[in-house]
Formats: sequence, structure tokens, C-alpha cells
Amino acid sequence: MKLPTDPAENLATLIRCPSVTPAEGGALTALEAMLRPMGFTIDRPLFREEGTPDVENLYARLSGNGPHLMFAGHTDVVPVGDESAWTHPPFSAAISDGQMYGRGAVDMKGGIACFIAALARHVEKSGKPKGSVSLVITGDEEGPSINGTIKLLEWAAGRGENWDAAIVGEPTNPDTLGEMIKIGRRGSISGILTVNGVQGHAAYPHLADNPVRGMLTLLDALLVPPFDNGTKDFQPTNLEVTTVDVGNPAVNVTPARASAAFNIRFNDTWTAESLQAEVHNRLDRAASRTKYRAGRKEPISFDLVWRDRPSHVFLTRDDKLLETLSKSVEAVVGKRPALSTSGGTSDARFIKDYCPVVEFGLVGKTMHMVDERVDLADLETLTQIYQRFLSDWFE
Repeated sequence: MKLPTDPAENLATLIRCPSVTPAEGGALTALEAMLRPMGFTIDRPLFREEGTPDVENLYARLSGNGPHLMFAGHTDVVPVGDESAWTHPPFSAAISDGQMYGRGAVDMKGGIACFIAALARHVEKSGKPKGSVSLVITGDEEGPSINGTIKLLEWAAGRGENWDAAIVGEPTNPDTLGEMIKIGRRGSISGILTVNGVQGHAAYPHLADNPVRGMLTLLDALLVPPFDNGTKDFQPTNLEVTTVDVGNPAVNVTPARASAAFNIRFNDTWTAESLQAEVHNRLDRAASRTKYRAGRKEPISFDLVWRDRPSHVFLTRDDKLLETLSKSVEAVVGKRPALSTSGGTSDARFIKDYCPVVEFGLVGKTMHMVDERVDLADLETLTQIYQRFLSDWFE
């Protein structure tokens, strides 16, 4: 039986599955067809939680005597947006000028396609690896990330599974393949700040309490001074205000309340809990300031609600995993990759609780964009890197 050794063919099959989150779209079925000829056992557990869509996931295992490697990723993709703006239909896997077009080409069906091709080549050349390989594939990474990887890992661990290392095939390279391995991620917490005022006529400010003035004071306290200057491995902690709303269409009425949402990406100076405490302290201290509320003696009335599920900062220090992957990249592309913690979050934030994890995949320039696409040459290069890694890590 023919094994799935061609990454472009694998990717074309996956792109043609319209798996817009949380729809399975045929993508997991396609993966199952690729993996079974290599001897994988397949489970496709479906997880649900009230208020969220049901999500089907895939856990595939090739068992052997030796260490256990996990490859993790997702087959769900973001919506295509304006389909008429695409040069080629977003689920056609059309090839033009050496590039394959399609939603998920780099984020991240391409990484999955390359890993499967690398594993198939390894099996053809050397037989099964001297250990076990598992694929942890979710359909919920681009969605709320509730019924996906976090529950799939709990499910697998509950069946006695444990892993020695993991690679997440997210697109980690900024410009050219081989530039960057992600060895950790900043943490992320989000909150909604509401300032309570008194609605009134704009011409009679003494009879009202404009919450916008209070909001300016509190946001200033959150933005200045900086939370830190960064650490050896991470960028400085950064807070971004993502929206400010008063819901007031009238220009001569001061609103009753103002709200602001914010997100903080934090480094290993903080835990989620210590950073939340710092935010509360800043707000409490600022509530009595009168810079924007001249004549007001009462403190600013505010409420702060934290969004659920903060993402915790982590850093991988597993020498075998980092060195083997770095040498594999260097052997194929001729340069040593940078080890970075930049960027947003990924499902690695869940995997790090089970085993050392790194992220390495394609170039991410076109992810989530119209005309998402990947160089066919990059598919082959990434496959060769994964194949080299499999051989060296299991040896």
C-alpha cells in the first residue's frame, strides 16, 4: 500500500476539506486514511461543553519500544472572508508559480502534511521508529480552545498515555524556513474594566460624574509605568487596550458608565496571579487621583472582571529536544535557527503540562490572510527537517 510520502499531495487533500472551525469538514477522516497504512491506531473522541460547539478530535498512535514523541496540531481553519477576493478558490489547493493556495496552507495543515510525509519516509526507509509516535490533532485551536487539545490531552493521559517530548507544527518562521524555533510563550490574561458614573447634561458637569474622566485615570495607571523591562528569554510585559465603549449616541449627555477591554502578554517576571494583583493595586491607588476629575473627592467607582482561562508563561529547557531539532534544521538549511518566545499563544500552553514542547513549522507570512499560500519548496524542506529529526531523536 502506498504511504503518504508526498507533503504537497497530503496538503492538497487536507486543504480540500472545508474544516472552518469547529467543523471537521472531512479533514480528520483524510488524516485517518493517511495514517492507518503506517500502522497507527486511531481514536476520534468528541468533546462538548455547554455554551460551546461540539468538537471532534483525533488521537493517533504508532506504538514501539522506546521514547514517546508527540506531534500536535489542528486541522480547523479560520473563515475565508471575502471569497471573491481570493486569486484561487480557498479550498481548491490550486498551484501557481510554485505555490499552493488555500485556507490552512501554512496555519497549519501544511505542518501536519509535512510531518506525516516525514514519518512515512522514515517508515519506508528504516521501518517503524525505535519508540512511539502520537499525533494530537484538534478541531478547536482557531475557536474557543475548550473542547480541543486541553481535553484531548486529559483524555489520553487518563488512558495511561505519557510523552517524552512534543513538537507543535505551527508556522514559526517569520521570513524564511529554518529561521526560528519557538521554545516558550508569554502568558496572556484579559480583563474588562467598567467605570461607574452618573449620567447628566453636558452643560451641568457638577450634577453628573463623567465615567470617561475616571476611565482615563485608570487606564493611565495601567499603561504607565511599564510592568517590567523584559527578561533574558522574554520581551517586556505589555498591556494593550483593545476597546473603549460608552454606548452613548448623544453629544450633550455624559454617559452613566464606560468600559474598556484589555489584554496583557506577560513574561516570567510574573505569574497570572501576581500580575492580576498588580493590576488591582494600580487601579486602587489611581481611584483617588483627581487629575481629570477636579473637585471630586469621592474615589472613582469601578469594577474589574477577569476573563476565564488565563494562559501561563512557559519556557522549554529540554536539551535533547532543542539540540536535536536545531541540528536537524541546520543540517537541512545550513543555518542555526534562533530560539524565540515571541508571538502569541498556541496549544503548546496546554502541552507543556505533560512534557517538554517546542514549536516549529512553516513560514507564517500569509496565515489568516486572503490568498494564504505556501511554497512547494518549503513543504519539501520542512519534510526533510522533520525526517532528520525523527531519525536523530529516536536514535
